[in-house]
Amino acid sequence: MWGLVPLFWPLLKPADAIEILAHRMVWSLLFVAVALLALRRWNWIPELLGSPRKLGLIALAAAVITVNWGLYIWSVNTGHVVEASLGYFINPLVTIGLGVLVLKERLRPAQWTAVGIGLFAVVVLAVGAGRPPWISLTLAFSFALYGLVKKKVNIGGLESLAAETAVQFLPALAYLVWLGTRGTLAFGHHGAGHTALLAATGIVTAAPLICFGAAAIRVPLSTLGLLQYLAPVFQFLLGVVYFHEAMPAERWVGFSLVWLALTILTWDALRTAHGSRAAVEAAAAAARTETADPSGTADRTETAPASGHTGGGNGTAPVSTPSARPRS
Repeated sequence: MWGLVPLFWPLLKPADAIEILAHRMVWSLLFVAVALLALRRWNWIPELLGSPRKLGLIALAAAVITVNWGLYIWSVNTGHVVEASLGYFINPLVTIGLGVLVLKERLRPAQWTAVGIGLFAVVVLAVGAGRPPWISLTLAFSFALYGLVKKKVNIGGLESLAAETAVQFLPALAYLVWLGTRGTLAFGHHGAGHTALLAATGIVTAAPLICFGAAAIRVPLSTLGLLQYLAPVFQFLLGVVYFHEAMPAERWVGFSLVWLALTILTWDALRTAHGSRAAVEAAAAAARTETADPSGTADRTETAPASGHTGGGNGTAPVSTPSARPRS
């Protein structure tokens, strides 16, 4: 759904990007409110209202995602689909960079290599185009910052979207009313089909997020991370094949470098996940042995222990497993 959404925004013309953005905010809140009512998930609201810190973070998340949504709609409707897709290819690299700068995370050598290649790709694209790829960078940094803030808030995807659109709702509604008083509001003036499409922005916004939340608890994180690359891949293909956007040589080089960085990043993530899984399995096997033979005497002789360790148990040191979380 996220990968095919560039086909949707042009259908909303002649509404401009800001009006479409305002509709997206208003109708998203109405849609998620109905979903929460159906699921009877309201118990998070008092806790959120009682935490000024979380409310501030929600307001920040709403501001950042407003920039992201608005720029993405504008870029699609003005013929910059390929550059927008680049933003979401770069996003995992920016997310890693924020992890280092803000959360003081330590990167593995492969991650440093991927980030370095990604920076070089941006330089190549900037030199080739004669300007920095500002659309791509703004989309990448805004969405990475949005992810960081949501990590700090730590509430569910549907609940978070409800809270964020609640912050956006009144300014968005006021803007639509203002357009109506000026006689420039597109909503309701271009046929029932166009009006229905503008109202459907709430479904287009919330439905992929709900599916993502459902997938996150059913699919391994390594698989989920790989699946998230499908959205910019579809966007890129639509930009080149359907919208016929230009792809000069320097743009191909820049994209190729970004894809190389993502390949290294993915390989490193899969290798690390495999190693963590093996460690967990080894620890589980050791625990089973410990439970079956608490005295630690099975399969031993009286003269020497089978391992080089002394004392009870099976001689296996405890294994700590890093908490898995998606990078992108």
